[in-house]
Amino acid sequence: MESLLIGSLLASLATGAGAIPILFFRDLNHRKRDILLAFAAGIMVAAATFELIPEAMEYSSSVWTVVIGVLLGTVALMILEKNVPHIDLEHKAQRIEIDRKAMLVISAIVLHNLPEGLAVGVSYASDNEALGPLIALAVGLQNAPEGLLVALYLVNQKISRIKAFLIATATGLVEVVTAIIGYLLASRVEFLLPYGLAFAAGAMLFIVYKELIPESHGDGNETVATYAFIFGLLSMLVLVFYFG
Repeated sequence: MESLLIGSLLASLATGAGAIPILFFRDLNHRKRDILLAFAAGIMVAAATFELIPEAMEYSSSVWTVVIGVLLGTVALMILEKNVPHIDLEHKAQRIEIDRKAMLVISAIVLHNLPEGLAVGVSYASDNEALGPLIALAVGLQNAPEGLLVALYLVNQKISRIKAFLIATATGLVEVVTAIIGYLLASRVEFLLPYGLAFAAGAMLFIVYKELIPESHGDGNETVATYAFIFGLLSMLVLVFYFG
């Protein structure tokens, strides 16, 4: 449990670490923003397909366990998205009042962080001691550019840089809670472990395809975003090879 708390806390605090540059500047053009989003998407796809799903296959007695888990993760995120206020970072809700808009963005990011914390917790519950730290690292790498984007958006809504930094940091802390929940469920109810790993993979893949990739391709930067996605995926692949 101690290693889980440390890993999940470090992964969640990476959101705040990524937001640190907002204390010094406030402009991030569309090209750089799309690169960050696509890079994060590549990391998440690699974590889901190279680690979570293979690990779920190892712990399950049937491929259908993994199929069901992935589908449950996808459906759960779809339901959450429909019932939690959610907007894209810049393209929608332009007529909403500033305070309301800021709250919608915060809700969206917290929603994104739920499956990431779950993935960390379930991974620490597995017998593979390297899996938990590796997934925590992958989530942390994904959280850093996300934290910068959140803080930048909030600053653009006339929120002070200090407050934007603190809010961005706080959005990552939900991962600690969901990590503990995922760990307790998977470690105490053993048959849930492969379902939990597959569920986390499905939820992460939903976020990538539904949110990160469309957002990174929304401003005419498809080519550079594609390379950033591949670079993110390969970066995670290298980490899996040496530390997985």
